[in-house]
Amino acid sequence: MGEQEAAAPPDGAGSEPPDGAGTEPPDDAGTEPPDGAGSEPATGRRRRDPLAAVLIGVLTLLLGFAFAVQVRSTDTDAQLAGLREEDLVRILDDLSAREDRLRQEISDQRAALAQLGSSDSAAAAALAEAEQRAEALGILNGTVAAHGPGLEVVISDPADRVTAGVVLNAIQELRGAGAETMQIDGVRIGVSSAITGDPGALEIDGEPVEAPYTIRVIGSPEDMATALSIPGGVSAMVNQRRGSVDIRPSQDVVVDALRPLDTPQYAEPADGD
Repeated sequence: MGEQEAAAPPDGAGSEPPDGAGTEPPDDAGTEPPDGAGSEPATGRRRRDPLAAVLIGVLTLLLGFAFAVQVRSTDTDAQLAGLREEDLVRILDDLSAREDRLRQEISDQRAALAQLGSSDSAAAAALAEAEQRAEALGILNGTVAAHGPGLEVVISDPADRVTAGVVLNAIQELRGAGAETMQIDGVRIGVSSAITGDPGALEIDGEPVEAPYTIRVIGSPEDMATALSIPGGVSAMVNQRRGSVDIRPSQDVVVDALRPLDTPQYAEPADGD
């Protein structure tokens, strides 16, 4: 018994090694890099790729837009280069007149806004503005006679070749040049006016008109005369049909033909509703 006790090792000797001695390292030792090592470069590449794609797309769109603008500018320059000097002068005058007209409209609207904003005369200004608008609407829809500077345009058609489309183009050109109101022979032109019929037997809103067609229009005489005389415009179209266009500016053109107001129609409930 004494030998057996002597042979027994001390408590804990040979069974458990000292702390940290002879033990195996953890399974994940040496497999994970230090914090931030080997992971951020890949993440950075993933973040830069979408950004580069967006930049390339934006640059491509800008390049395409610049190319389209250049092509359009080149086509316009080529068209203008083929015109005569007097044609270019007319086009320039037309553009300048339209710019002046738009600037004047902006100035008038600003003046009206400033007047309406004044607390002292707000009611009076609003009433005056409403009356002016009512008169302007009456002139536009043809229920009020008007007079002022404008043109008297006579379209001759001895060969009966002036079509309804030619007359319609004349109306549109005059409106584009700032015409306020007009009449052809004894028919007032409105927003819903229709030109129909065959050459030599035209009708406006169902009423027959005969050549020579006399257009009395109120507006800027210079702007409207320029619009009718542009290359390929109304005068050129009438001349091609063996007709002629006589443009007479005047400071007091009278437009007194009136349009009847349409009777409004309203829906009515059916019986039993």
